[in-house]
Amino acid sequence: MSAATTRSRTPDRLCAEAIDLARAAAEEAAAPGVVGEHIGMTSEGDRVVTHFFECKEPGYRGWRWAATVARASRAKLVTLDEVVLLPGPDAILAPEWVPWSERLRPGDLGPGDLLPTEEGDLRLEPGFSGEEEPPPNSVVAKGIAELAEEEDADVTPGSPAEQPTVPARGSIAAVAEELGMRRARVLSRYGLHVAADRWEEAFGPKSAMAQAAPATCATCGFLNPIGGSLGQAFGVCANEFSPADGRVVSLAYGCGAHSEAAVMPTPPRPAEPVVDETRLDPFPLRPTPDPGSVPDADDAETAELGHA
Repeated sequence: MSAATTRSRTPDRLCAEAIDLARAAAEEAAAPGVVGEHIGMTSEGDRVVTHFFECKEPGYRGWRWAATVARASRAKLVTLDEVVLLPGPDAILAPEWVPWSERLRPGDLGPGDLLPTEEGDLRLEPGFSGEEEPPPNSVVAKGIAELAEEEDADVTPGSPAEQPTVPARGSIAAVAEELGMRRARVLSRYGLHVAADRWEEAFGPKSAMAQAAPATCATCGFLNPIGGSLGQAFGVCANEFSPADGRVVSLAYGCGAHSEAAVMPTPPRPAEPVVDETRLDPFPLRPTPDPGSVPDADDAETAELGHA
């Protein structure tokens, strides 16, 4: 039988009665007035008992002071083992610690902050280091040099700190520099896919704006193309009225500010006037008097002037 099965889970009587000893030890370890009532005990093994006391420390709701006492075999003297502050079942605990690299979110980087990149970052891969350059007397090197002389190729000045020397014209290093590959590390295929998925999720064809757009960005005059392999599916929006202005957008994205959709509607032309010249419509200046009515003073005066 194992030692765990031979131990009795019934608390030792003398250890269970040593509440005053456990309280005194807890009060000595804690600040004054933070050790509360005795709230229970548990048997840790043969002649080993842990007493729990309520913790009144602000900010430690649900925590308990635990004082463990023990007694030697055939001894009547109970001694103190340890005193610790332990969380209870309903205690408030701090969240599990997460490394900063996993806590970091887009937009957290501020002015002056440095974000170191791990050496094994899957988004990056080593750039051209010069180790693959052919020997100077090989046929490949001579051919590249002759082609460079014919085309009068220029080497972009400046180089990374890791590679301070300026590459010779016509060398593979010069070609790598022109392609942007002569850096310590460049984007890997995984890094390209991750970036493409992230950009397409924000400004892609499945967004609500693109679903209601009259056309895609591929036919918009405000789309600024980008280089590299990502240029086959993405570009930069240059329309200040678009929600994606200055952002990398998918060619399948679209919005209401499309260059060919913003056409001002033509105002409606009024109908031509209709003139009927076949009949004459009289427009009397005064209403026709009723034959049975009595003319007023003005009408009588006008009639006398007419007779005169």
